[in-house]
Amino acid sequence: MKLDPSRQLALDALVRVDEENAFANLLLPSMLRRSQLQERDRGFATEVVYGTIRMRRACDWLVDRFVNRELDVRTRNLLRMGAYQLKFMGTPGYAVVSTSVELGGRARKLVEAVLRRVADHEPEWPDDATRLSYPDWILERLVADLGHDDAIPALETMNRAPSVHARPDGYVQDPASQWTAAYVGAAPGERIADLCAAPGGKATLMAEGGAFVAAGDVRANRATLVRDNARRVGAAGVAAFVGDARRPPLRVADRVLVDAPCSGLGVLRRRPDARWRVNPAAVDNLVSLQRKLLVAAADLVRPGGRLVYSVCTLTEAETLAIDEWLADGRPDLVAEPPPGEAWRPYGRGGRLLPQDADTDGMYVLGLRRKGG
Repeated sequence: MKLDPSRQLALDALVRVDEENAFANLLLPSMLRRSQLQERDRGFATEVVYGTIRMRRACDWLVDRFVNRELDVRTRNLLRMGAYQLKFMGTPGYAVVSTSVELGGRARKLVEAVLRRVADHEPEWPDDATRLSYPDWILERLVADLGHDDAIPALETMNRAPSVHARPDGYVQDPASQWTAAYVGAAPGERIADLCAAPGGKATLMAEGGAFVAAGDVRANRATLVRDNARRVGAAGVAAFVGDARRPPLRVADRVLVDAPCSGLGVLRRRPDARWRVNPAAVDNLVSLQRKLLVAAADLVRPGGRLVYSVCTLTEAETLAIDEWLADGRPDLVAEPPPGEAWRPYGRGGRLLPQDADTDGMYVLGLRRKGG
């Protein structure tokens, strides 16, 4: 019996994600490079792996209605990806069942019986968190922070695979990140500090107009990634460095970008397993770090210079509350108008929800330091 190689690879990847705690967006590309799959089959495997991981909770619920025993990791993931193809990809039932049975090994009879029942029964979802396949706390937090009418469409949008946006220089970058880099307003001859720069997309874009960008990261391998990406796209104005942004090894800058580490709840469609890795406590820990980064960055901005804070998340604690805290503690920083277009005013900054322009979710706050 000849197994479907794209589904075989997808199943192997899903098993490794579970057993090795591997990151899908790092593991899968390397597996695809080593495979001999055609482009169409590579795309199919990618959709199955990322989609199954995103919709893991929903797929488990679809399957578990018809299972009354413990499942090993391989069988569990085979049933998950079968349920994903049936209910979220719209693959014909006969194709899903037959190809899954081929991969089922000693569990093939169970796989066939369960997937036939999944195919024949429309779900009556118990709640939105299960239907949308998120941990309860993420749905509850975003409903509380965004309101139900914005939170549900945001979560639904992040369940769809992102579009690929390539810049003219070949760098692939979501429009939200491109708009954030443009919002910094880097001008020819200016000195820009990008304090949390990896992988370098914003730094290279800011350097396009002739600015000099000092782009740092606390980890050497991440700073190397910035350097390599700058070389690849020909961004000669980017100088990568290793440094802790809480104590940046720089003296003064015309403009400073703090694209801060965050909970990432605005980019969950781009990082398929992030929703299962992040936890509620991480938000509070990150807020403490974000504040420290902003204090250091504000001191680095020359009088009359500009500071931009950005995060790819949607929680109030990491956006509006940061703005309010900064307004109380740094009266020398004066807010500037947020971006226009799809950005919604939010406090003194701007918020971009995933459904607003089919992009990542993002928040930006632009501030001018008094003096100069």
